[in-house]
Amino acid sequence: MIQYIETRRLILRSWQEEDIPHLARMNGDDKVMEYFLKKLSYEETIALYNQIQEEFMASGFGTYAVEEKDTGAFIGFVGLRHVTFEVDFAPAIEILWRLLPEFWGKGYATEAARACLNYAKDKLKLKEIVSFTSLPNKRSQHLMQKIGMTRIKEFGHPLVEPNHPLYRHILYKIDLTTSEK
Repeated sequence: MIQYIETRRLILRSWQEEDIPHLARMNGDDKVMEYFLKKLSYEETIALYNQIQEEFMASGFGTYAVEEKDTGAFIGFVGLRHVTFEVDFAPAIEILWRLLPEFWGKGYATEAARACLNYAKDKLKLKEIVSFTSLPNKRSQHLMQKIGMTRIKEFGHPLVEPNHPLYRHILYKIDLTTSEK
């Protein structure tokens, strides 16, 4: 296991096979997946796990498994990945997060996301990070604002059908060359 980032309460680390059942539970949770097109099956979770591993091999960074320092409990993921679909703000690196609901409301996502931005700036020397979510997802938009991101625009997500309620997305961005994150 590689530990990439440590905060006061959290460890952002490489993935282990033991994380897969927790990842599957998270990807199958109605509350967690409310603003996604669908929940993920166990097989789709395995594919996601493998994709995350491949991203680390290709980029040297990725979506980090997050655990509570005190308990060692897997609480979700926070990390960075390349935007892989065609959109006018790509190429870009996005910050993303997904936590198990029992860990919501503790400030963990904010703490991990801020640490991830610092890591992106200081260690990876990235200059800009984006994030996006569907318009109804106010929780993620609030987190983007809390970590210093600026609302840029709305856009239609090219992987979502135009008549779907989650088609309209909002893009946020942070310039790491000027931010104090």
